[in-house]
Amino acid sequence: MESVDALGLGYLLGSIPFGLILTRLFGVGDLRQIGSGNIGATNVLRTGRKEIAAATLLLDLGKGLLAVWLAWRWFPADAPMAALGAVLGHCFPVWLGFKGGKGVATTMGVALGLAWPIGLAYALTWLVMLALTRISSLAGMTAAIVAPVAAWLTGHGDMVPALAVIAALVLFLHRANIARLRTGTEPKVGARG
Repeated sequence: MESVDALGLGYLLGSIPFGLILTRLFGVGDLRQIGSGNIGATNVLRTGRKEIAAATLLLDLGKGLLAVWLAWRWFPADAPMAALGAVLGHCFPVWLGFKGGKGVATTMGVALGLAWPIGLAYALTWLVMLALTRISSLAGMTAAIVAPVAAWLTGHGDMVPALAVIAALVLFLHRANIARLRTGTEPKVGARG
């Protein structure tokens, strides 16, 4: 039962659509009608409002971190379930007809919350890939794949299944990006469209 509670806690926190809230609050409009229609930080960046994109990134990361932190306090054996719930909530928020983001920032938050070496591996992979390629989707997907590997390598084997499911979900939600990467048409950070 606690695993269901942890999953539900994570889902509720993860489903807070910070990108949509912030863009509306600052008069940018409905984020779902801009760029890719995604509610995550990368799409917020397409509005040209870097400060709102940065805030969205931090808040999306923060909700994943908070979900896992609370789970460690209330359901310590089921913190990985809270992590999974947070990413599911971000990607499929009930309030938005189950159409959310792609989970990259929230996954960074849950990785940090589960164990700092996993979070560090995720963050460094994301930063290095972004610096080398300037392709947000590639950086996010690579970091998501690294997270369960880092968990296994650092002795956190109990976290590998949840992180592997999250990585598979992130890859699935980026399938259009993968197709564009194959054709060389995936936009780089800072490019419009």
